[in-house]
Amino acid sequence: MSVIITVAPTGPIATKTDNPALPTQPEEIADAVHQAYQEGAAVAHLHLRDVNDRPTADVSVARRTIELIRERCPILIQLSTGVGLDVPFDERAALIELRPEMATLNPCSMSFGAGEFRNPPAGVERLAARMQELGIKPELEVYDTGHLDACLRLRDKGLLSGSPQFSVVLGVRGGMAATPENLTLMVGRLPEDAVWQVIAVGRHNLALTGIGLALGGNARAGLEDTLHLRKGELAPGNRQLVRRAVQLARALDRPVADVDEARKTLLTRP
Repeated sequence: MSVIITVAPTGPIATKTDNPALPTQPEEIADAVHQAYQEGAAVAHLHLRDVNDRPTADVSVARRTIELIRERCPILIQLSTGVGLDVPFDERAALIELRPEMATLNPCSMSFGAGEFRNPPAGVERLAARMQELGIKPELEVYDTGHLDACLRLRDKGLLSGSPQFSVVLGVRGGMAATPENLTLMVGRLPEDAVWQVIAVGRHNLALTGIGLALGGNARAGLEDTLHLRKGELAPGNRQLVRRAVQLARALDRPVADVDEARKTLLTRP
């Protein structure tokens, strides 16, 4: 079974002080995504920054970033509506009006590190319904077991179409710890038709990405999830992290999906 590799080049938390290779401006992000595509990434998970490198839901920044990426390569766009903890929900939700192929749907509010990640139930339902109207595939990010149950309730209400696409997030303070036991628990509870990937944050990224691949999942790689290539060594860029994920997949005899195959798996409705 082929592996879909997603690159997450930026994220909402890290800064260039943490790793100078972090891309934050549209040209930098587009270049990083293009390099990741050359290494085998088929999906780009995008967070945006303003001119001061702060998380933003500015539609003009998002539009420019997407245009620059599409000039460079045909990678699938997955626009994050998570954006940043200080950005209001309605501003984040408005990003889907750009009609990317995919966008994040976070089902629940939660503590997130030292902050709060607010996703009010009524707002989540409105966002899910609008994504369905626009034909945008939700990327369901689940940080705990109850988040999965919330997604299943959305499906029962008819707000999710086709095979659900889950990201099992491990290692965020406020969510599930990054352990093999938590990963296998969550994978065991996913619907049979689910497509899924593991997102392991920080020092657990490499090991849990490998376990996820061995369990049949897809993989995400990039500076959003880990700033290091190995202990004590900052990653020189997203390219090297994607290359590492591709090498892991091939070591497990799992071929890497190209964009056309990823599109068929992720976006084609049964």
